[in-house]
Amino acid sequence: MSELTDSAETGTTAPAEERAELPPPPEVPPPATVPVPSAPAGPDATDGTTDGSTGPEAPSTGAGPEVPPAPVRKDRKDRRVLRAVLRWTVATVVFAAAGTSAAYGITRMDRTDVPGLATETDGRWDYPTISLPPLPSGSPRPFAESNRGSTHYADLRRLVLPAPNGAHADPALRGSDGWLATKTFLAEYATRDDRETLGQQLTDYGLRHIAARGWTTPDGTRTRIYLLQFGTAAVADEVHSQGLTSYDAPAHAIRGAEQTKTDDAFPAHATVDDVTRNTFVETKPYGAEQVREAYLSAGDTIAVIVQSRKGAAKAVPFQQTVALQSQLLG
Repeated sequence: MSELTDSAETGTTAPAEERAELPPPPEVPPPATVPVPSAPAGPDATDGTTDGSTGPEAPSTGAGPEVPPAPVRKDRKDRRVLRAVLRWTVATVVFAAAGTSAAYGITRMDRTDVPGLATETDGRWDYPTISLPPLPSGSPRPFAESNRGSTHYADLRRLVLPAPNGAHADPALRGSDGWLATKTFLAEYATRDDRETLGQQLTDYGLRHIAARGWTTPDGTRTRIYLLQFGTAAVADEVHSQGLTSYDAPAHAIRGAEQTKTDDAFPAHATVDDVTRNTFVETKPYGAEQVREAYLSAGDTIAVIVQSRKGAAKAVPFQQTVALQSQLLG
């Protein structure tokens, strides 16, 4: 097979032997060049320039594209400015990151870990470690699905909130073997009619027993907590909603608190699941002391909490006490 090559003139292919016999193409003379005159020398001339220009422009020779001028070197001052800007930028980023880390660390710390933000001055009491009492073997918790009566099988006396550290216990509420007589609970109410009416209701609804505890803190606040247990949650709920409280006031006036209103300032986030809460506060003008009350309905048990203090009963310890007792019952 003969070798094939391209023909420059015809655009066809021909054998290599025939192409070799063609005469060589005529030689093309190189393009003429025009001499460029040099710049005249002078007293101010420096390497052929006077004011930073490159001198007279040489005529184009047609030999190729024009070469672009070399880049101008940046001034050292510009470089110093650039380095200073970079240093300040890096410093700003570092300080911002450090500030963010410190803020995150503070938000993750307890208030007592941050100087100046300790919680000892907000009025809360220092309670001992609180834990739920054990259940009898095989007994469910009060709000377990298997516990249809929402019965508290734990010892009711161990479900009463303990006194805070530094408080003095009230011996009158110790009762006999930890069980309080009904008449001692009824003594909290102001009038004889109220005591008799409520006492008859407790008998009619089958009150099983009452566990109680009371104490006085160094600031003079007196606290009384009563746990009333009934046969079922339905019975306890009836006593709570009909015998002890109404829509906006207690059904029976506590001694020293004839005029009360709903405690709207009680925080909603202190609510405990499965525990119904009604709180009341004595309105002005009250006498020598102010009274706060809470009624909790939790399964088969009702809690009545009363706090009083000369001058004014503080809101924070009252809220704390109610919330902790609610957790024990829930």
